[in-house]
Amino acid sequence: MLSESLDQLRAAIRDVPDFPQPGILFKDITPVLADARLINLAIDGMIENFIDQKVDKVVGIDARGFIFGAMMAQRLGAGFVPVRKKGKLPWKTRGVDYSLEYGTNSVEMHLDALASGERVILADDLLATGGTAGAAVKLIEETGATLLGSVFFIELAFLDGRQKLSRSGPIHSLLTF
Repeated sequence: MLSESLDQLRAAIRDVPDFPQPGILFKDITPVLADARLINLAIDGMIENFIDQKVDKVVGIDARGFIFGAMMAQRLGAGFVPVRKKGKLPWKTRGVDYSLEYGTNSVEMHLDALASGERVILADDLLATGGTAGAAVKLIEETGATLLGSVFFIELAFLDGRQKLSRSGPIHSLLTF
């Protein structure tokens, strides 16, 4: 992706200090989502490493990963699979518990969402500590699907989330802070 395009995306991201709690500098992507040209640039960049591969499904993580993942799936001619917080999916699910800095959480996916051998990409808006993405990778691996890689719109490199995903295939981030 051209560095000029990356600069435009980076410039559109709004820093919100002390959100959701004091000491956090939140990266607000809503200005990117609100601009058709910018969201198209973002999706172009996120699919760049997968464009020449056969992709069966894109798995998106609740909630902004749904936006990026669904748009990526459409562009790649693939299906879309949501990974949601526990209790939010309406049918039979498989789940994974994972640790956070301040406790635990759970994510789920429908039992029939992925088949063994399907070629899958994991997508989300943000790679921070890697807990949620790591749980989603575990759900994907349990199905026997092949994880082609993970892609994130933003990576907060100082939180080392990439380390939790290091054994799960290539990791791509469009923007790194």
